[in-house]
Amino acid sequence: MAGVSGCIKYSMFIFNFLFWLCGILILAIAIWVRVSKDGQEIISSGDKATNFYVAADMLIAVGAIIMILGFLGCCGAMKESRCMLLLFFIGLLLILILQLATGILGAVFRSESEHVLNSTLYENVKLLRETSEEAKMFQQALIEFQEEFKCCGVVNGAIDWGNNFQQNYKSCECPVVSESCTYYEGQFVYKQPCISLIKDFVIKHIIIIVGIAFGLAVIEMLGLVFSMVLYCQIGNK
Repeated sequence: MAGVSGCIKYSMFIFNFLFWLCGILILAIAIWVRVSKDGQEIISSGDKATNFYVAADMLIAVGAIIMILGFLGCCGAMKESRCMLLLFFIGLLLILILQLATGILGAVFRSESEHVLNSTLYENVKLLRETSEEAKMFQQALIEFQEEFKCCGVVNGAIDWGNNFQQNYKSCECPVVSESCTYYEGQFVYKQPCISLIKDFVIKHIIIIVGIAFGLAVIEMLGLVFSMVLYCQIGNK
């Protein structure tokens, strides 16, 4: 009877170890997103915060599942357990199918998601003129964003701040007067509103997520091939 290939066995272990590390990375990022306030305050408000938390919780679950599958793959390879390898193969195949379905849905509803983002940003302009606790949290997040990206307001510029402008203009203020500045209520402030920069910020992070997902898909397909080859070799041993 043919033996188990050492090359396949240790390659399976290495790829599953990488897969396990990817699970840890996703879990760590998801937990950070779950407890971070900056991102959700910029793009979420009111009832939309619930969707933000649900998405973060789903990522936490995905990260935990990937870690478990990576563990099954590593142990199945080293212990030459057909049961573990089969469980790993089935679980990995289901995840790959879900990733493909999510990618297709994301591409189909991309324009709709851009519309939702635009409407959310336009709605959040109201928060700059209010004095509630929710409004103050959003204002603080936008102040930090304005300082970093040199913009002012969300959609229409400094005017978005309304009566709250005078007490929050410092993050909008131009250190050196130039063509990128405008004069508003006695202060030289940045002319460009933050809406385009916020959208670019979100798109940039979506591209990073897509890149990570693509890298995971490659690792997953290699894991499927190695696990099935090893499963067959153990059966013929």
